Amino acid sequence: MNCKECEKLIPAFIAGELSDKDLESFLAHVESCPDCEEELTIQILIAEGMSRLEDGRAFDLKEEINRRMEGAEHKLRMHKVLRYMRITFEILAAIAVGTLLVFFVL
Repeated sequence: MNCKECEKLIPAFIAGELSDKDLESFLAHVESCPDCEEELTIQILIAEGMSRLEDGRAFDLKEEINRRMEGAEHKLRMHKVLRYMRITFEILAAIAVGTLLVFFVL
């Protein structure tokens, strides 16, 4: 992913609307690109910080960015676990059906 693609995805990241594939690429790029990390920081500050400050609620920009990044990484880990579990269950179901077929045929 290049910087231009990453910057286009920032609003979708903030809204929590990125697909797993895009989210994985986005996180990897932001973690390795100081310019895109700064752009993300600015857009989060604009999107979230201003509304919180207007409401009188406390806002810690660094904490907010860390919370969003950790949440996104957690989402990716959970989706990977669920995919592996689905594949495992599909394999177990195929083995069970195969076993039943052999049992009834013999």
